[in-house]
Amino acid sequence: MSTLLVWREKLQRAYAAYSIYILKGLQFVLGLILFGLINSNIGFMKTASSIYCTAGLAVVCTFLPMIVMTMAAAALILVHFYTLSMPIAAVSLVIFLVMYIFYFRFTPKKAWLVLIAALAFGLKIPLVVPIVFGLLGTPVWIVPAACGILSFYMVDFVKSSATALKSADAESMVAELMSFAKQVLANKEMWLMILTVAVGILAVHVVRTRSVSHAWKIASVSGAVVCFISAVAGNVVLNGRISYAVMAVSAVFGVAVGLVLEFLFFCVDYSRTENVQFEDDEYYYYVKAVPKLGVAVPEKQVKHITEETGNVKNVPSGDTDEILLTRSLSRELGLDEKTTKAE
Repeated sequence: MSTLLVWREKLQRAYAAYSIYILKGLQFVLGLILFGLINSNIGFMKTASSIYCTAGLAVVCTFLPMIVMTMAAAALILVHFYTLSMPIAAVSLVIFLVMYIFYFRFTPKKAWLVLIAALAFGLKIPLVVPIVFGLLGTPVWIVPAACGILSFYMVDFVKSSATALKSADAESMVAELMSFAKQVLANKEMWLMILTVAVGILAVHVVRTRSVSHAWKIASVSGAVVCFISAVAGNVVLNGRISYAVMAVSAVFGVAVGLVLEFLFFCVDYSRTENVQFEDDEYYYYVKAVPKLGVAVPEKQVKHITEETGNVKNVPSGDTDEILLTRSLSRELGLDEKTTKAE
């Protein structure tokens, strides 16, 4: 355990020193995966689905706010939809505008949550969303999660119905458009998953904020169990097509991700928990204090032998370069008289 804590401290120091580069690197990887999945699933426009377009969009969005990446993903989806069918692109544009007007216009910094939710469903790990969002966020994160799920199912329907939509003539276009709107807005499986994720986020958040030992672990496991039971029960009632294997694997993977998040963001020592009681003129206070786990990162020691006495001194490795630089400057400037005479 101590070795893991040392690595944790090293990671925190590395992030503190190179946070801007790490965040931009993660943003680039997120854009690469996001645009790659969109182009591989609904790449109706050949030019926009090329590897050069995918990499170019990822590079450009890396140096811009996350809301720009969200808007670029929506624009790329609309371009592919327009190539397939203009009415479908129009309906999709209205849906994206509603999302933007009623949520993202007020919380642009939370735009990346939509991308994470949509990517989780695209990668077949949907139950990771409620665990991650419940541990790191608040119940308000249900809104971007729902937007991401809606976007995924909209793309998934177009992908599965591309042949029928492409071959539709002018007379059947209205019928196809109505069918598209019905499938997107009245999809029972989509609403079941939105409800499942919402219940999971609430369950994880409620358990995580309790003052019980190992609250994060209990929250991750309980959230996974609640989501799995909700998805299975709803699928049986609605006679849906949800894969139980996908739900089970994503639940286990979500618990694993929850344990990693706990280690990174909430590493405490419950064996040294203290309960403190005190009062003032108006209230009694009952405080539970749980100390954080942390270890000092060992620093390498460099042995330095002085010229006069031959004594050995331990010098931290971080000061070695400074010592060597000081001696070099002393010799060049003629300040080190003993070294000059010896030479």
